[in-house]
Amino acid sequence: MENRYDIIVIGGGHAGSEAAAAAGKMGSKVLLVTMDMTKIAQMSCNPAMGGIAKGQMVREIDALGGFSGMVTDKSMIQFRMLNRSKGPAMWSPRAQCDRIKFSWEWRRYLETIENVDFWQDMAEEIIIKGGKVQGIKTKMGVEFRGKAVILTAGTFMNGLMHIGKTKIEGGRAAEQHSKGISEILKNHGFEAGRMKTGTPARVDGRTIEFDKLTEQKGDEKAYCFSFMNEPVKIKNQRSCYITHTDLNVHEIIENGLEDSPLFNGTIKSIGPRYCPSIEDKIVTFAEKERHQLFIEPEGKDTIEYYINGFSSSLPWDVQFNAMRRIRGLENVKIFRPGYAIEYDYFKPTQLKHTLETKKIDGLYLAGQVNGTTGYEEAGAQGLIAGINAHLKMEEKEELILGRDQAYIGVLIDDLVTKGVDEPYRMFTSRAEYRILLRQDDADLRLTEIGYRIGLASGKRLERMREKYEWRNGILDFIRNHSVKPEEVNGKLKELGTAKIRQGVKLKDLIIRPQVKIDDMYEEVVELRRIMEKIPNRQEEISESAEIELKYEGYINREKQLAAKLKRMEHIRIPENFEYMKLGSISTEARQKLTKIKPRNIGQASRISGVSPSDISVLLIYLGR
Repeated sequence: MENRYDIIVIGGGHAGSEAAAAAGKMGSKVLLVTMDMTKIAQMSCNPAMGGIAKGQMVREIDALGGFSGMVTDKSMIQFRMLNRSKGPAMWSPRAQCDRIKFSWEWRRYLETIENVDFWQDMAEEIIIKGGKVQGIKTKMGVEFRGKAVILTAGTFMNGLMHIGKTKIEGGRAAEQHSKGISEILKNHGFEAGRMKTGTPARVDGRTIEFDKLTEQKGDEKAYCFSFMNEPVKIKNQRSCYITHTDLNVHEIIENGLEDSPLFNGTIKSIGPRYCPSIEDKIVTFAEKERHQLFIEPEGKDTIEYYINGFSSSLPWDVQFNAMRRIRGLENVKIFRPGYAIEYDYFKPTQLKHTLETKKIDGLYLAGQVNGTTGYEEAGAQGLIAGINAHLKMEEKEELILGRDQAYIGVLIDDLVTKGVDEPYRMFTSRAEYRILLRQDDADLRLTEIGYRIGLASGKRLERMREKYEWRNGILDFIRNHSVKPEEVNGKLKELGTAKIRQGVKLKDLIIRPQVKIDDMYEEVVELRRIMEKIPNRQEEISESAEIELKYEGYINREKQLAAKLKRMEHIRIPENFEYMKLGSISTEARQKLTKIKPRNIGQASRISGVSPSDISVLLIYLGR
């Protein structure tokens, strides 16, 4: 066992796993320090990956060369493409996973990376000298030296769990919390805060009456998350189920509110507004007579289920009695109650876009320690922190993704520029360029970047290029090939769209809302011959070509807008610029700019409290 490393990663959750994997694959000598090696990338909350905007981020992590997509494919027990009824910018892949297999697969992948070592212990101290990271010290008293440290401690830093009046110190059910690091960083001038999240009870599936619930099956089509895998149909997909609370359930919860730490003043930290506890729901939305719940399987071969939508910090007996009033759960038994957990986080405006801290050289923060929530958000940050820590070791140019390049770029820019006042979760609405950041083209946007920095493999790059060569061939054919009425009118009538009276370009038919490329497969012999030559992923390539045709105008418009706004990103601001001397901009703007120290005019313009007139003044001072 060595005690000197290039990079030390504290925490083996989703952020820590992606950070260690990225830095190790790129060539750094990495030590991953985690309290329990049997819980690598543990799914602490619901056992699912992806969802609205989150699925896009998993595809982006995969395109850059990360592992989240590969692990999800290996462990998923149900797959759904959400929002298929909407435009492609909103399509979002989501997979229900086997919780135990997910963690096992992550560990298996990490153990294949020769440069990654493991140490099971608690990190209690980050050693800092002269404003620079030197290494860490663990609870066992072992010191490890490192040129960079990536802190990904999740909910473990001074974690405190609440179940009614009961308080338990810990970072997760049945796991101890982490002490020491928060205090050290605060002593070095870091601004910290407290946040809260929660998780529902886990219940015995043998006691659920599924015939009373609405079944939610997975998609019949074959899918996968990773661009390196072939789409597959999951054998024996596990269904999720839908039920609802009612006024009887609400009455039991209301009667227990005086013992809820959320309402009796015990919990003072900030919780997620978009994912409230059940007690929050019935108080905030008092006019609603019911709330939807999802009953989700924890794995392929287990009877354990997760009650999504029923997060709670109420006393266990109140939770139990309320659940037994829910349709289908009248005889339910619980394995453990839900709980709320408070934990330390550090305000992310103290970070650079690389996720390195501004105060301490070589210290990176990723995941919930930055005020985010969600496996996907954590994994994305861990990946970028791992990449940039390695690039810094090699004295190479840092990797910063733009808001028009990836949801990951939107996530990090929002954190660093705007900060957080509640746990941050990614939504499609946070991105200005949604039609450019689709789940289907993440490989096109990011694989060459991943290959250039040494993370994505040559095989991945070759596969991406082959895919788009086939797609572009289909596009060229469709744009230039003409069809006659006798070839297609029968199909057009069947599809409920107007017949043609003379020959037209095939493109003019495909752009109709009712017509798909696959509809023309049997009608146009030459198109069929081209598509039959595609060696794999024929459906994916066909769909990609169709999106490009149908949304070409929208895509080009967003590209033009992004290019226009991107010019502001190229106007750099000196790091030591003295904003307080600019008397002609507002006091609030001077204070915010001084605190955040934006890299460029584009970032400055997105800071809350900085007005367009303030930006105009800045441009004048910069000689622009």
